[in-house]
Amino acid sequence: MAGSSILSLSRPPPSLLLHRRFLVPSFRVCASSSFSQKPKVVVTRERGKNGKLIDALTKHGINCLELPLIQHTEGPDFDRLATVLSVTEFDWIVITSPEAGSVFLEAWKAAGTPKVQVGVVGAGTASIFKEVMQSHDQPLTVAFSPSKATGKVLASELPKYGSRTCTVLYPASAKAGSEIEEGLSGRGFKVTRLNTYSTVPVHEVDQMVLVQALSAPVVAVASPSAIRAWVNLISRSGQWNNSVACIGETTALAAKKLGLKNVYHPTNPGLEGWVDSILEALRVHDQIRKALIS
Repeated sequence: MAGSSILSLSRPPPSLLLHRRFLVPSFRVCASSSFSQKPKVVVTRERGKNGKLIDALTKHGINCLELPLIQHTEGPDFDRLATVLSVTEFDWIVITSPEAGSVFLEAWKAAGTPKVQVGVVGAGTASIFKEVMQSHDQPLTVAFSPSKATGKVLASELPKYGSRTCTVLYPASAKAGSEIEEGLSGRGFKVTRLNTYSTVPVHEVDQMVLVQALSAPVVAVASPSAIRAWVNLISRSGQWNNSVACIGETTALAAKKLGLKNVYHPTNPGLEGWVDSILEALRVHDQIRKALIS
């Protein structure tokens, strides 16, 4: 794409340009689909994490455009997590996103794989732990998932053990709200929150890719941070009123708060429900288009 212009986003501060697994490189965002094919869905997760969604949509004959919107960075407590796990036992580890799960697993292995019991917000997050549970003789158990995949419900339903104070380790995004620890503390849990990672917008987007993304009927997003990055992009590009398909309710609520109107999400987060929401958004788009033509 030589000669195409680059749209610069807000550049993260130097402290976030890290040298380890959270490196935020300067690069052009490029399409995973051919520019001769008009994409129907824009996939926006961090590069390398869109493959399962693209494969699932391809089975439905849907052409995708890959436009990563965020990068993950180390949080202020990243280096503390392995130490805390190696010296302190907790009744529960609470994990509310796949990225939080990935960061936790790295620290857990560095701490010597201590025996832990994990509560997760939903099936998408639980999937991060499947391979580990099969290969480490069960020192790690995913023992709880709430009836509805939100942090608020998780905090209200996490099991307690008798009358004693239950302890919880909550490795979180630095940008996550406080409803988990407030909800659990209100029920008598002792919560240790560690901000182990954060997110920043990608800071350069190829203008040609952005033009194609803006024309796609559906943008698929997996976090409030990605929603904020998308709204920042479209605010610079004029009016946009197509659909957003969110991985779950938390992201959908963030989209609505930021003024987006055509927002879809599954009842329970996860790949299958996310794909269903994308398909529903496309069906509605096609119905509206046919109605306007007729």
